[in-house]
Amino acid sequence: MKYQGKELVVCRDGEELCQQAAERIVRLAGEAVSATGRFTVALSGGTTPQRLYSLLASDQFQPLMAWSKVHFFFGDERCVPPDHPDSTYGMVRVALLAPAPIPWENVYPILTEKGDAQSVAAEYEKTLRTFFGLTEGQKPRFDLILLGMGTDGHTASLFPGSTALEESGRLVTANYVEKLQAHRITLTLPAINQAANIIFLISGQSKASVLKEVLEGQDQPMRLPSQRIAPVEGKLLFMVDQAAGSKLVNPDGNGAL
Repeated sequence: MKYQGKELVVCRDGEELCQQAAERIVRLAGEAVSATGRFTVALSGGTTPQRLYSLLASDQFQPLMAWSKVHFFFGDERCVPPDHPDSTYGMVRVALLAPAPIPWENVYPILTEKGDAQSVAAEYEKTLRTFFGLTEGQKPRFDLILLGMGTDGHTASLFPGSTALEESGRLVTANYVEKLQAHRITLTLPAINQAANIIFLISGQSKASVLKEVLEGQDQPMRLPSQRIAPVEGKLLFMVDQAAGSKLVNPDGNGAL
């Protein structure tokens, strides 16, 4: 069944979604720090994650996180400077990194201003290999990767029909997106699917049709890249609001499916 191995949580609205997501992140961070002394997370862009990051930095959640032991990476990035309005890092910096007591040495942005897209991707892969102590062929195991999903079914910067969907050796790639006429830097599927936990954050009526296709439709992995997210030895959670889940067979049901 399409839902096998996944968990679905349907929240009343975007605010409840962010509240529940923040609670889960705090719990996962606590578990990881207790087990290994650190918590590694790859962040995503978008309006829903932005609300989540602001909530994590708020008085409600900020005291609950061992910020000095949290290490922040990025699942993808647009090829723009960090002060550009479209920069994911720029958004995260304002919403979370600056207001929370996070050591800047614990933040690993994708340095898109440092050169062409291919060299930027190669440099970020080097950053991951160094931090995680990887040898050739090994993949990083993030404690958590946060993902969004576009109305076309893309996730991170893995767009329908793009060459990055076929990448099997690299951890990070510069993916040329034809409809955008631009490169995006993105973690590859092998890197994402090695994570211990992957959480999709999906909100809004505009995502309802594609979410139904991704979860309940036929396998169309080149047209719907979000279907390619399948942790090798980890947990996959879809957190959606009622609007996004309104076309699912059981839109109000929570739990393992």
